Amino acid sequence: MVKVTYHVVEHDEGYAYRLGNVYSEPYATHEEALVAARRAAGAQQLADGDAEISWQDAEGEWIHEHADGADRPMTVVVDDVEDDR
Repeated sequence: MVKVTYHVVEHDEGYAYRLGNVYSEPYATHEEALVAARRAAGAQQLADGDAEISWQDAEGEWIHEHADGADRPMTVVVDDVEDDR
């Protein structure tokens, strides 16, 4: 099973959550960013319907595959903000 980790971090003079190198919109408070990260992580675990998907890889080739709507990743939220805020 795939594991996806959301990180809560300081970002853009506020707080955000990050997945890989992609940041959410900024939140004014650490608590708002933490709640939003938990909400996003929870939503990613919800099963959906099966679908046929197409995407382009790094070499420009199109990949076509079947996505099983019940095959969801395990998600984790890690709070990377220091406690001395």
